[in-house]
Amino acid sequence: MNMAQEGDLVYCDPPYSDTQSILYGAQSFDLRHLLVVIRRCKQKGVRVALSIDGTKRSGGHNCRLPIPEGLFEREVLVNCGRSMLKRFQMQGKSLEAEVVADRLFLTY
Repeated sequence: MNMAQEGDLVYCDPPYSDTQSILYGAQSFDLRHLLVVIRRCKQKGVRVALSIDGTKRSGGHNCRLPIPEGLFEREVLVNCGRSMLKRFQMQGKSLEAEVVADRLFLTY
């Protein structure tokens, strides 16, 4: 991200803090540091898209994130369909009530 220049687009897909904190070495991942780097990119005219936690438990739970006010210009909820984790846990039961969404934050 430090090499990005004005007009570039950087896509970030970090470990999801609400669901992946024990996966992929995410224990050492620091979302707050990433947000600082995103701010630096924005100040240089680099566009950043951040895909991260959204809703869980059929949209009834909004994942809390330390997103600073004014860092992103817009937020889009992306319907991800049925929860992958629940597919394994529910073993053949209906997943109609297990729809989740991710957030896509855009600095532009």
